[in-house]
Amino acid sequence: MKKSLFIGFIALMAIYACSSEKKESSEDSSVSEEEVEEVIEEVAVEKESPNTLTDKEKEDGWKLLFDGKTTEGWRGYQKESFPVAWNIDNDALHIQGSGRGEAGAQDGGDIVYDQEFADFHLKVEWMVDSAANSGILYRGKEKFDYIWKTAPEMQVLDNKHHPDAKLGKDGNRQAGSLYDLIAADPQNFKGHGTWNTAEVIAKGNDIVHIQNGDTVVQYTIGSDEMANLIANSKWADIGNDDWGKIAQKGFIALQDHGDDVWFRNIKIKEMK
Repeated sequence: MKKSLFIGFIALMAIYACSSEKKESSEDSSVSEEEVEEVIEEVAVEKESPNTLTDKEKEDGWKLLFDGKTTEGWRGYQKESFPVAWNIDNDALHIQGSGRGEAGAQDGGDIVYDQEFADFHLKVEWMVDSAANSGILYRGKEKFDYIWKTAPEMQVLDNKHHPDAKLGKDGNRQAGSLYDLIAADPQNFKGHGTWNTAEVIAKGNDIVHIQNGDTVVQYTIGSDEMANLIANSKWADIGNDDWGKIAQKGFIALQDHGDDVWFRNIKIKEMK
């Protein structure tokens, strides 16, 4: 958002500069007050309107998965309805902290977008409360009691205050990581109470995690490296011996881990 404001400011300055340079040579070339106001209004609209697509994003094939006003398209994992423990708060999908751990709230649990995706570029903004834990899961299937038994997870976590940040190996349970497998590097979590950006790019077996603008994880499904990592992780003993055989197409999910977490600007571009 700050970048957008900066671009708008530069555009505004360019208008003024252009106006000053040409004013003496031609009255017709001067910029009207209405044009200046239009630039200011565009910047203000972008600042105040999350969960929207720019004209360029629309042209490029991006799709909003959340409009900031309704839960349309979302439902509970293995459910037809939307869980009561989730609500819309300040233009964001919000899991209300229950303090009861994963899916511990009454009528809580993970939520999924009711469409499967294969190759895609996903973008999400997320914010956690102090000591909060959640995750963004992708290519999941509804075969087991939890979606993480089939889906890779991009970790969402308050690294400073949640104990999971110290568990696992070499930081592989911290924000942005491929949970319990590959640590996000660089580790650039901005802190709780602050919006962070997450992106997942999935193309065939090649997966990329991007956090706050930096590529932090890259891996290949089915590779020898992944097989070795899985064999020495929690995924080796979760009741799904085929966990490493991630589906080529599946659901995107947001996790209820019993803590307050917010998600907004959820958008996706399918890649052919």
